[in-house]
Amino acid sequence: MALFGTDGVRGLANGPLTAELALTLAQATAVVLGQGRIAEARKAAGKRLTAVIARDPRVSGHFLSAAVEAGLASSGVDVLDAGTLPTPAAAYLIGDIDADFGVMISASHNPAPDNGIKIFARGGVKLPDEVERRIEEAMGGEKLRPIGGDVGRVERFSDAEDRYAIHLLASLPHRLDGLHVVLDCAHGAASGVSPETFRNAGAKVTVIGADPDGININDGYGSTHMGRLAAEVVRTGADVGIAHDGDADRCLAVDATGAFVDGDQIMAILAVAMKRDGRLKNDTLVATVMSNLGLHRAMAAQGITVEQTGVGDRYVLERMGEGGFSLGGEQSGHVIMSRYATTGDGVLTGLHLCAEMARTGRTLADLASVMTVFPQVLINVRGVERSRATDADVLAGVQVAEAALGDSGRVLLRPSGTEQMVRVMVEAASHDDAQRIAEELADIVRG
Repeated sequence: MALFGTDGVRGLANGPLTAELALTLAQATAVVLGQGRIAEARKAAGKRLTAVIARDPRVSGHFLSAAVEAGLASSGVDVLDAGTLPTPAAAYLIGDIDADFGVMISASHNPAPDNGIKIFARGGVKLPDEVERRIEEAMGGEKLRPIGGDVGRVERFSDAEDRYAIHLLASLPHRLDGLHVVLDCAHGAASGVSPETFRNAGAKVTVIGADPDGININDGYGSTHMGRLAAEVVRTGADVGIAHDGDADRCLAVDATGAFVDGDQIMAILAVAMKRDGRLKNDTLVATVMSNLGLHRAMAAQGITVEQTGVGDRYVLERMGEGGFSLGGEQSGHVIMSRYATTGDGVLTGLHLCAEMARTGRTLADLASVMTVFPQVLINVRGVERSRATDADVLAGVQVAEAALGDSGRVLLRPSGTEQMVRVMVEAASHDDAQRIAEELADIVRG
């Protein structure tokens, strides 16, 4: 089984993800990412390579980051330890100081017992599949063994958070004065930097889920648990609520009534604003096949093209890079603004969403009304071969469903990449229609 998943190496800390594995992975990373023209030129000039490392607040992050630092330093790489910071902060800092690569220790929205290791290349970009494959192969090969003064140093990256916060504030097209924002930090990596930055941008800030103790990350708070945020927005009479996940690469929101605003709606608002200001490259938004039909219709009405990719922010990033596009993301809240970030950035997204509210004087509900969300039903059909998604009887069932829906909905069948499972997704004008058709198709897939 491949070590790398869709977003780095992830698993139960001290289960599959051990300190020994982290150390070996770091050593292999030094071997593979220490190659290339720029790296070789630095080494020829007598300079050691430099890596940035950061982590979310999980208690296991301490021993895993220590293992990664040991693996890198023992391979002759200087390490700048940025401490607890969001994933997008780590990615930004790599480019900001022209580091050779970087590592983020986080399992994102997963529960506290899990952890993960994400590796970024020069510039803070995610690794291509081919480079991940080479790193995995190098784990069984010869390691770099410098001695004496050639071993790497480990130092505290003392101004890491300040650099990131200044970058976020510099990106804003409008201050947030007059807005009351509730932030849910998921007891995660943004618990310090997000409230501070929103306040410095001019907002009145109420904070929940910002007391990390190493084991409460994502536990009842954050973008996967929106109930507390909605209740706090209503209780305090705030204008908007912003939710991050554990490593703060996601942003979801609630309006002043506590109504949920998802990643598709956030992208629609930002796309319209960026097109208006001439900042939406080629008037194009990049989204995955899971984005709501309502997003496509809303963007078409605004003269904005939607390019579709497979599910996963890495595929969105890949297409954005190919086309030079400036905005993309996922329904789940990974929103990528390529002018300012090389990955999804929940703090950046939340700031720009609030800036549009402040600039226009409109409520979030009013801004989100640019898009009508079609009811969406997703059924995971487990225990079936993934190939069932393309069997003749299943495809025939899909054709019947699509004919019944016409232009008022759509069907998507997607085999899981990791399990014996087929996902059946149906959108329709009503939830009842979507539920009925999804159940009928799920029965056919089981059939």
